[in-house]
Amino acid sequence: MQTLKHLGIRAARPSRVARLSWAALLALAAPASQLAAAPEAPAAQSNPQIDQAVAALRAITSLQADFVQTDRNGQRLSGVISLQRPGKIRFQYQPGVPLLIVSDGSSLTLIDYEVRQVQRWPIRNSPLGALLDPNKDVARYATLNATGHPDVVSMDVRDPRHPEYGSITMILLKKAGAPGGLELNSWVALDSQNRRTTVRLSNQRYGVALPANIFRWNDPRTTGRK
Repeated sequence: MQTLKHLGIRAARPSRVARLSWAALLALAAPASQLAAAPEAPAAQSNPQIDQAVAALRAITSLQADFVQTDRNGQRLSGVISLQRPGKIRFQYQPGVPLLIVSDGSSLTLIDYEVRQVQRWPIRNSPLGALLDPNKDVARYATLNATGHPDVVSMDVRDPRHPEYGSITMILLKKAGAPGGLELNSWVALDSQNRRTTVRLSNQRYGVALPANIFRWNDPRTTGRK
C-alpha cells in the first residue's frame, strides 16, 4: 500500500476506502513531483502528435466527466470529476464512499470523512500536476506509444534518467468536439514496483459552468467551511 511518506507528509491511518483511493492518486505522485524537480533533463525530440496532445490538455477550460478508478487488484470506485483551469479539480466519489479529493487552485486536499483526516500539498507538486498545471512542460518528458489506430494517441510521460520514478500514460482519442480535437479518455499510472492504477473517463462535458463552491470542502475536524 502506498502512503504519503514519499511526499514528506505524516498521515494518520486512513480508512479502507481511502487507502484504495489514495493509492490510485498517489501512484501518480512520484513522476509528477520529480518532473517538476528536474528541469535540467534533456528535452525529448519534438513530435507533432505529442505537441497536439499537450495543446489539447491545455485547451480545456472546464470539464465534467464520470470516472471509474481501478487498482491493480481490480477493485473499482466510480464518481464524477470536475476540472477548471487553472489548477482546480474535484473527485466526487460514489455514494457511500466517505472520501473527497479537491484542489482550490493552489493546494490539493484529500479528506477522509470516516476517520476525520485531512491531508494537503501544493498542486504544483501534486499527482495531477501534469494535467492541471499549464506551465508544466509535459512534452519535454513525453514519448509517443504506438497504438495501431490513427484516432488514438498514447503518450508516456517519464524521466528516462530515473526509471524508479515510474510513469504516467495518458490516452487521448480524436474527437472533433473536444478542445484541440483530442479528448482525454484515460490515464494509467505505473510505479517502480509495477503497481498499476487506471482512471477512465466517460460522458465528458466541456465548457460547463461550475459553481465556485464545488471546489470547497467541509472540514470534518470542525463545524466550519473551508
